[in-house]
Amino acid sequence: MLAFLAAAFVFPLPLWWVGDGVLFGEIQFRLSLFGIVLLIPGMALGAAVGVRTFRAPVRRASRVGAGIGALASWTSFVLIVAWLSEGIVYLYAPFALATAGLVLYALYVRGQSFSRRRTLVIIAAALSAVSGTVALLLAPSVLGPVGALFSAAAGAAGGWVAGFGYARAGGDDMIPPGSTIRPRESARKPR
Repeated sequence: MLAFLAAAFVFPLPLWWVGDGVLFGEIQFRLSLFGIVLLIPGMALGAAVGVRTFRAPVRRASRVGAGIGALASWTSFVLIVAWLSEGIVYLYAPFALATAGLVLYALYVRGQSFSRRRTLVIIAAALSAVSGTVALLLAPSVLGPVGALFSAAAGAAGGWVAGFGYARAGGDDMIPPGSTIRPRESARKPR
């Protein structure tokens, strides 16, 4: 979450000089509110996911974390913009729920290959991107599309950091069956 908030500050920083800082202030306020509103539920979800955590190769875990972080941030930010625009929320909410359902199913389904899970997440991303773009076009604010892009970038950065940590989760006790990951050797070797 801290990586998300740091990236949410740094990415829109060039907008400080556009429009006397008003645009930066609006995007910064919305992203900060978005991050704070999701902090507690995100920590609870992280604890629930951590119970089932197995170690993973660093490259795969960081890529998956960045992708799901960007998808979750985009979907959630567009949902907040749609909610603030009142009538649009009823059009976008079913697509956001379907996206969340597909991603959670891809994360928790047992006995499925990585390519099948990746396909489910790509379908969820396409669904969220198309419906989110339509919702942002219907919203009267120009800050919505800019904020959603910054939010997705910040979510990708935060997700990459989380995926990098996820790759090392659980130590050697959490190596999944059939994995190519090998247990670490102890730091001290007997003499």
